[in-house]
Amino acid sequence: MARVVVDVMLKPEILDPQGEAITGACGRLGFAGINGVRQGKRFEVDVEGEPDEERLEEIRNMAGTLLANPVIEDFEVRVE
Repeated sequence: MARVVVDVMLKPEILDPQGEAITGACGRLGFAGINGVRQGKRFEVDVEGEPDEERLEEIRNMAGTLLANPVIEDFEVRVE
């Protein structure tokens, strides 16, 4: 069994209020030098056997349809 990871992040031009809140909290809590935080999501997909290009393309399609909103989010698929 293999694990495929899908990382989903807001596109750079999309405002990230949660990331901004975390950035502000870092300074108040004494974590110096933090200039910015962007929040995202990580999905771990367990698949039978080693994923080939066809299986990875299927997972990319799944990510673009089910896991991410391609209007405001980018995603990356990788085998862990």
